[in-house]
Amino acid sequence: MASQWLKARQTKYAAFATTYIVVVLAVVVVANVLANRYSKQYDATSNKRYSLSEETHKIVGGLTQDATITYFNVSTRFAQGKDLLDEYASLSPKVKVDYVDPEKDPESAREYGIETMPAVTVTLDGRTEKASDISEEGVTGAFIRDIKGNTRTVCFVTGSGEHQLDDSTPSGLTDLKTLLGRDSYETKTINLVESDQIPSDCTATVVAGPVGNYEQPEVNAIRTYVENGGRAMFLLDPPLQMGPNTIADNDALTSLLASWGVTMDKDLVLDLNPIGQILGLGPQVSLVTRYTSQPIVAEMKGSTTGFPMSRSLTAKNADHTTVQPLFNSSDSSLATMNLSSPKVSVSDPNNIKGPLTLAAAGTYDTGKPNAQGRFVVVGSSIWASNRFLSFNGNGDLAANAINWLCSDEDLISIRPKPPENRPITMTGGQMVTVRIISQFVLPLIVIIAGILVWWKRR
Repeated sequence: MASQWLKARQTKYAAFATTYIVVVLAVVVVANVLANRYSKQYDATSNKRYSLSEETHKIVGGLTQDATITYFNVSTRFAQGKDLLDEYASLSPKVKVDYVDPEKDPESAREYGIETMPAVTVTLDGRTEKASDISEEGVTGAFIRDIKGNTRTVCFVTGSGEHQLDDSTPSGLTDLKTLLGRDSYETKTINLVESDQIPSDCTATVVAGPVGNYEQPEVNAIRTYVENGGRAMFLLDPPLQMGPNTIADNDALTSLLASWGVTMDKDLVLDLNPIGQILGLGPQVSLVTRYTSQPIVAEMKGSTTGFPMSRSLTAKNADHTTVQPLFNSSDSSLATMNLSSPKVSVSDPNNIKGPLTLAAAGTYDTGKPNAQGRFVVVGSSIWASNRFLSFNGNGDLAANAINWLCSDEDLISIRPKPPENRPITMTGGQMVTVRIISQFVLPLIVIIAGILVWWKRR
């Protein structure tokens, strides 16, 4: 009887069902245990919008001291910041996240100076910094301020028609100012006509596209600054002589750079790469996709940068300096010496064929320990203006250059990307095709399929 029961069909079905249920339950339990212990996610967005950036991974993942992130909000809204802050905690065992409801614990809120919610503070090595907002830029910025401690100021030279730091028009530098603020740099302007030296509190100094000539005393101030361990970035446009839009040769300043090993050529680089046309750019914008191993650009592989109205340069070592190129223009580029007319002949035998060096970085040996001068030279200034800073990797390049100049190599990386606007652009013929398919072809297929089904069942 027992053997018959074991062989019965119902018994077999029951055994199969029981085994199936046990296996499914085991898989669910194991999956939940693993999910609870190991937090993994996959970001399928093209610019990794929902993942922490390489910069954050480098800063937080490399912590050697305990850090506490404190999130202030009412307890019913803790979930608003939990996903982001849990990602920080997963980067390093040194990071702990505390959640505080100021209504239940007003003493903690007063201790940290919290007046509005939500708010985040980061405490590291006895220092506490408040995040500017509840975002990766805000929280990582608080980590940077905790780690760096001292104030770092980037000074922008003014007085000779340079791009203005507080100018929000396309030619201004307000976007660059905001970008540097995310890495906790303060910014200010200086005028070398009013003073014969660069202030000692300038961690780095930027010469951003002067239109007029620098007089010798201004150049001497820059020379003294760098050769005594200062850091400077030079964004120098080609000396165009077209109508009212003329740019001075700035021979005194370029002679100084030549003495350091960077010779600025008096030309205009044009890029005939068809990719630029696809992106809606003209030949006056040089596209760069390949970079050297210099720290500023070593991590930019896979990024594209664009340099409007650029000149070429030659980089080589000189007395007291070691100079490295950063990147070149494409193989399809050329440089014209015709700087007084908008009409350029591609077949002109005087043109110089690319690739051509567009930027370089160098160090100056002062002979003193821990007092190395540094400089970066780029043959264009428009790429760092509001008009072009958001173009692909331009912002990363600008921030990386300042990081390197200020000896903040640990900050050099690819920053968080803003949401992408990816419109679909179609020709008139393509739009007609899409309209015909969506309005006529697809409905007709459905109607024909329905008729065939009706005919078969008839």
